[in-house]
Amino acid sequence: MPVQTPRRPASLERPAASSPVKPPVRTNTKSTKTKRRKDPMWARLTVVFGAVLMMVSGGAIVGSKALLNQATGDIETTNLLGTASKTDAEGGKSLDGPIDLLLLGVDARARWDVNDTRADTIIILHIPATHDQAYLISIPRDTQVQVPSFKKNGYPGGTAKATEAFFHGAQNGGGWAGGAQLMAQTIKNLTGISFDGAAIIDFNGFKGVIDALGTIRMCVDQEVRSHHMTMVDGKPTWNAQAKKMGGKKEPVIHKVGCRNMEGWEALDYSRQRYGLKNGDYDRQRHQQQLIKAMAKKAVDTGMNNPLKLNGLIKAAGKAFVLDTGSANTADFLFTMRGVAANDLVLLRTNNGTFSGNNEGREVLNPLSQDMFQAVKNDKLGQFILENPTTLAKEK
Repeated sequence: MPVQTPRRPASLERPAASSPVKPPVRTNTKSTKTKRRKDPMWARLTVVFGAVLMMVSGGAIVGSKALLNQATGDIETTNLLGTASKTDAEGGKSLDGPIDLLLLGVDARARWDVNDTRADTIIILHIPATHDQAYLISIPRDTQVQVPSFKKNGYPGGTAKATEAFFHGAQNGGGWAGGAQLMAQTIKNLTGISFDGAAIIDFNGFKGVIDALGTIRMCVDQEVRSHHMTMVDGKPTWNAQAKKMGGKKEPVIHKVGCRNMEGWEALDYSRQRYGLKNGDYDRQRHQQQLIKAMAKKAVDTGMNNPLKLNGLIKAAGKAFVLDTGSANTADFLFTMRGVAANDLVLLRTNNGTFSGNNEGREVLNPLSQDMFQAVKNDKLGQFILENPTTLAKEK
């Protein structure tokens, strides 16, 4: 295994964010947004977009570091990690070693308060020091965690579900930055993993990314009725809105089988957990499949076309918020050029089934804790060979 070199000298440590991050797009709001220089469509280019979409298949989409430098040279990133970023001893600034990213999915509809947001999707993306593979590990939203105190907004700390850590950090003006920072510290305490970068994914904005790709191929493994959407006169509509409308109403039912899905359908399917055999574990797996399907489609449709790429980037700018630590964004993305769509390995905790305590909250079993230790030690490949049951079913 390559020896890690210091990656983040003390002189380059980032100060804590001075103001909360606002969601990428909001209607009917006049709140001040972070100032960004130059091309706004690149302003929220993210780790997921770079690692999973742009840089797949050996740079087939972007092609060269020079182009990346030109596109990302003046991006201002936001501190989403706080004290959960890697220290000198854990890696520092160089990107030669393993890379660990925290991906947080939020449901932030325009009508909802920014501070009243939870992270229902929590994924650790691990790239080994060889930089030729990527592993996605989902943490159950209802996992019992010890949330540390947070000086930024006065939260005293306490026992909570993992999804609630983001909420507690976002309260009292903490915003998305506060939510992500408290979540990152909570996950670090839970797993022992420090992070090189983080991204917040607004799953409602994610629809535009899929639409820019056209459709993506998803396989439904068990029929499920949507708890979020209703067809009104043949058009998918949020339930809250559908209740106020007239017209012919039919349930949205995702039937078993593989097919090309539009953005709304793929996202709605990947967000279901009620009515599935393994509840949130099945949803975690479907969301991992969604990310992998997007990566495959990006390559299959030839997103090296500048015009197509332009549209994809614009859509991504509405869906993501990024933190690449103190590393240059272009360097960060270029480092992951060897990770192809087929190199994304989907993993599961607790053997993909509920493992709870007397309070009905998830508790990570010893094997899952060993898996996170393998991530920290960059020995995940070996761990999977010895524990193949941690692999998630692809279809």
